[in-house]
Amino acid sequence: MSTPSSAPHWLARSVGSAAITPSLLLLAVAATLWGLGSRSNAAGTSFGAVVALSLVLVALGCAALTWVRPQRAGLSPPYIMLSLGFGGMLLGLGVDLMLGGPAQLESLCSQSVRLSFVESLELHIAFLPAMHAGMLTGGLLAIPSLRLLRQHCGRYLCSLLTQNLLCSAWMLLGMTAGALWLVRWQVAAGTSSLPGMLGGMFVGMTWGMVASVALYRAFFALRNRNPAEDA
Repeated sequence: MSTPSSAPHWLARSVGSAAITPSLLLLAVAATLWGLGSRSNAAGTSFGAVVALSLVLVALGCAALTWVRPQRAGLSPPYIMLSLGFGGMLLGLGVDLMLGGPAQLESLCSQSVRLSFVESLELHIAFLPAMHAGMLTGGLLAIPSLRLLRQHCGRYLCSLLTQNLLCSAWMLLGMTAGALWLVRWQVAAGTSSLPGMLGGMFVGMTWGMVASVALYRAFFALRNRNPAEDA
């Protein structure tokens, strides 16, 4: 009889843990960038610097997310959403690589340098449709996943579709902003690679989630402030 109650608890502590999840995300980022670097023949100190910089910034983003939204009762909803977003992004990336191949995706790097933010966003969605759709789908799957992991969690935590949409939108914008920043940094250093662009996307997704969580927590803090305290 104890198995049904312990299973969600174990899943919540592993999938949504603020201690375990960042390590899994960093492992996924490192494996993805290193694998793509091997396939696209990226090498040298510049490639290693891109991978290291991406990992450091993702780690700092995870630390900031833990600080902005401390874990409660073994469950961190932002980490569940971020994990599912990363997972959907990686699955979609695999589809895009099979359909277009690394060579076609490599052209995104040089094209993005000359484009504005909006133009780059449109180009990325056009070249990487499955990756963006997977990220958005994974983020939205946090709603039923949270209900599965914690059957007694409140409506405020699990049913606010608008909140999940906003977090997904921030991750989407962060992907483009991070890719643009890291690609332009690479070009300034005299190199450009697909792993670098994707590293920027991972960084942007993480910090996009941080920005979203910080904004909605600040909003609710201001809304719930007692006017008598300001008197």
